[in-house]
Amino acid sequence: MADEIEEPSAPRSQTPAQTPEEPVAVSAYSSTSDPYGEELAQQSAATQTVETTETVPAVTAPPPKSPPPAPPASKEEEEPDEEEEGMLRMSFMEHLGELRARILKALAGIVVAFLVSITFCKPLWEFVSSPAVEALKHLGINPPNLAQITPMENFNVIYIKLPLLVSIFLASPWVLYQVWAFISPGLYKREKKWAVPFIVCTAGLFIAGGSFAYFVAFRFGLEFLLGIGRDVHVTPVVSINEYFDLFVNVVLGVGLVFEMPVIIFFLTLLHLASPRFLLRNSRYAILAITVLAAIVTPTPDVFNMMLFCVPMVLLFFVGVFGSYLLVLKREGRKFPWKVAFLVISLVIVIAAGVLALMVYGLHYHVINKWPFLVK
Repeated sequence: MADEIEEPSAPRSQTPAQTPEEPVAVSAYSSTSDPYGEELAQQSAATQTVETTETVPAVTAPPPKSPPPAPPASKEEEEPDEEEEGMLRMSFMEHLGELRARILKALAGIVVAFLVSITFCKPLWEFVSSPAVEALKHLGINPPNLAQITPMENFNVIYIKLPLLVSIFLASPWVLYQVWAFISPGLYKREKKWAVPFIVCTAGLFIAGGSFAYFVAFRFGLEFLLGIGRDVHVTPVVSINEYFDLFVNVVLGVGLVFEMPVIIFFLTLLHLASPRFLLRNSRYAILAITVLAAIVTPTPDVFNMMLFCVPMVLLFFVGVFGSYLLVLKREGRKFPWKVAFLVISLVIVIAAGVLALMVYGLHYHVINKWPFLVK
């Protein structure tokens, strides 16, 4: 009986002992329950063996890339750098030498203009003394001549001071060019294009101011001054030296005041002022202009002071307008010139209509001196 009893054999699903080199395959199915379990287990084991036995390639760092070449600089970027390098090439002593050279050239221009003016001393003196002669004629002084008090007075005024004054006006464009040539190395290329407008506007305003003082302001102020004492038995005797000093003060003073638009423009160019700031403080500017007109005007009356004050106020607002145009250009905007032209044309038409009404309707006629319209 004992021999007939057989020992139970090991289950068919039992796998043989596995060596360390062989991977262990885990199957979710038993070979006794699924006939395909053994085949699936073998396939899974083979796949895992291939995956584990694959050699992983060594990770090598990529070769260092050379930095990309810098993009070529545009002309607009290169020009400021070149200009800035040019501005730093001159030392302090070189700047002093340049300043000395420009001063000598400006003085040379004034000397040449003086030599030209000295050959026309008599016609120039007749031109300068004509306001005094006309004022004395209107006051009934006969003969209407200026007086020589000291022996050298006549020579100093007619042959030295007068040609020097005329030479300053004649050489003003050349002197302003030397000023611009001295400061231009410190400017950018786009700013150097303002050379011609700067010289033309500055010299033109200076000459226009002197002409206004000669033809309008000085004539009426002088006649007022000479006629103050007529009602108290005072006969005017005008010294040639005192007359010329007054003439120089008025003409040069008004000529310099007419440079106001240029000064305002350069203050805006250097970011020291703006149109908004100037308009906000215009009342203070008008007050300063009034005080300056009272100092420059040779007479204390309101009428003659207004002859100085009104043009200066107009010039102030012209300078503000130029400052506004500069700001518009800096911001890339444009001024509506067509609308402005239409408005100015309308104002001119209205002024012409008023003038025609005064001449043909109210029987006024035009004369060649102030007030230019008399009835």
